Amino acid sequence: MPGQDDRPTDDRRADDRRARDPDREEGRRYPQVRFSVPPGATEILLVRHGESAPADPERPFPLVEGRSDPALAPEGRVQAEQLADRLVASQIDAIIHTPLRRTAETAAPLAVRLDIVPATEPLMIEVHLGEWEGGIYRKRIAEGDPLAAKIFQEERWDIVPGAESNESVAERVRTAIDRIAERHPAQRVVLVAHGGTIGAAIALASGSRPFAFLGSDNGAISTIVVSGDRWFVRGYNDRSHLD
Repeated sequence: MPGQDDRPTDDRRADDRRARDPDREEGRRYPQVRFSVPPGATEILLVRHGESAPADPERPFPLVEGRSDPALAPEGRVQAEQLADRLVASQIDAIIHTPLRRTAETAAPLAVRLDIVPATEPLMIEVHLGEWEGGIYRKRIAEGDPLAAKIFQEERWDIVPGAESNESVAERVRTAIDRIAERHPAQRVVLVAHGGTIGAAIALASGSRPFAFLGSDNGAISTIVVSGDRWFVRGYNDRSHLD
């Protein structure tokens, strides 16, 4: 039978190429590129507080820094525990909440389990609703007030008399996120905040309409990664841990 050296010259050359560079002959394979957090970047888990107590027109909510400050409802306390169950096995380096009671109460179960003392970020406090604070905003929404509908049609908070502008919200949210990233490089941070300010953060990161990400669920997790002046949206309204 003919030996290897009796094969055609082209076959012998192919063997030589394969010996020198086996990937070239077999076909080099390139898997899809997966996202990885850039070196030194900060991963921020934006958590909306648990469900808060219902508004009662006869008993307006107390105000802190001009904002309504209800406690968590029983459902909200359950959501806070479910959040802790979800994140207790994660590598969490810091927990931050706003000056309002409902965010502190949402952060508390996770902070206890991880033995982390939470910090406060005042600039992530909820949007100021002017004359509609104290629970009036909820009443106007529930009753179908035409002015309430106009808020969402025009995507502007300052439709409400005395309320904060979109520009004001965006400016302070950007400052807060940048400050957190500067203080926590290469770390994962849980930031418990509000529907309005979380929506503003995701809008800034994505370049979306002002209200495109408004109204995440109570206890849900949205994720951004901050690397210098670049913000990446990595998740929105993850509620898989909630009932």
